[in-house]
Amino acid sequence: MRNWGREVLASVLVNSIYEMKNYPVVLLNTVLSPLSFLIVITFVSKGQLIGEAIEGGFIMSMFQSGMSLQGDLSHLKNDFKLQDMVVSSPTTPSAYVTGMALGEIIYSIPALAVLTILAAIYIHPGAIQSLELLGVFLLMFLGSVAMGFTLSTFSSDIVQSFAFSRLISTVFATLPPVYYPITYIPLPFRYAAYLSPTTFAGEIAQSSTGLTQLSTTDILSSWTILIAVSLALLLVAVKKARWRDV
Repeated sequence: MRNWGREVLASVLVNSIYEMKNYPVVLLNTVLSPLSFLIVITFVSKGQLIGEAIEGGFIMSMFQSGMSLQGDLSHLKNDFKLQDMVVSSPTTPSAYVTGMALGEIIYSIPALAVLTILAAIYIHPGAIQSLELLGVFLLMFLGSVAMGFTLSTFSSDIVQSFAFSRLISTVFATLPPVYYPITYIPLPFRYAAYLSPTTFAGEIAQSSTGLTQLSTTDILSSWTILIAVSLALLLVAVKKARWRDV
């Protein structure tokens, strides 16, 4: 257990601490991406959707953090051959990926801190509501980490990895109704939004804090789908990721 913890810490140091220390400008992107959408939605809605925008910022931050793993792992694997060294060492894939994923969360701490303060001011979530929100955000993060890790093991070029990472983040964290209620989407197009798991995350978050009203059946269905998708992505990562065949 002690060795596993050291392996995780080493991955965290490689993926975030050293880079943040040497290039603090990298933190700007993690802060600006979710907050820029929050500001736009708040201004356009004249403040009426600030609660939804804050929760959308959390969902986007967590999803982007997981997907950023694809670019970072691909860079270390292809440019520095780090994964080859990890594969030939006693380090387990779980320790390596866990440490790298925690490193992505550390990158997002400034944005998450700002969003937490805004949530305390404008949403006032209670203890149970905070746990529900935390569960939603963690599921988003776990699912995107699994997706990012799987894609990174198949990627052969850092440019390709960043392109896919940005594309997937846009499709799943920007276009779906996470910054606003799904009722704002015209009905003929509303069904397409449910193709994204982030839609269910947004509905659960908005419903848990009273920003929208969902029936008990709809809430349970959203939780079931979100959990099932996250577990499916984790299963794909375990079964299909090319850990030793790179």
